[in-house]
Amino acid sequence: MKITEENFIDQMKIGNEGALEYVVDNYAWILKTVLKKHLFSLVNFYEECMNDCILAIWENIHYYDPKKSSFKNWIGGIAKYKSIDYVRKYLKDLENENIEDLIIPVEDYSLIEILTDETSKEIKKMLQSLSEEDRKIFHKLYFEDRDMDEISKDTGLSKPILYNRISRGKKKLRGIIGIEGGYENEKL
Repeated sequence: MKITEENFIDQMKIGNEGALEYVVDNYAWILKTVLKKHLFSLVNFYEECMNDCILAIWENIHYYDPKKSSFKNWIGGIAKYKSIDYVRKYLKDLENENIEDLIIPVEDYSLIEILTDETSKEIKKMLQSLSEEDRKIFHKLYFEDRDMDEISKDTGLSKPILYNRISRGKKKLRGIIGIEGGYENEKL
């Protein structure tokens, strides 16, 4: 028998699993919406809670009364209460968690320091290929994060001249590091 909008509830009541597939195909979006609203930060529980909602629909279809509410509202209610149960379970687990069993990740800053130092040395080495004035312009623009108006005032150079020098400097640096083509949207 073909499952349709008109007969899927009756088919679920007699145990037709195809009707449950119909519900998943046509109404899962309601479940997902409600779960995301109530389990917004507990992403690990979405799938398990979704499965519990589908099972609850299957096991409790006999309690559905179309005179009291629409099917969408009924399954939305199931999803809401299941997700609230999961939040409660999560909070209870947090209360009962032994602090000595917790693994608290510690950031290894030594590697970051080494990489930052190496990067800084490489950048200084590359900038040495530019003239002293161009190095100052690049430093103000990219390291001090100043805008072109400020740099223009500081150096006494017009903005078109600054743009020209930056463009030539970028081209020279790209040649050093072996990047072909222009990357106008990137800082370098």
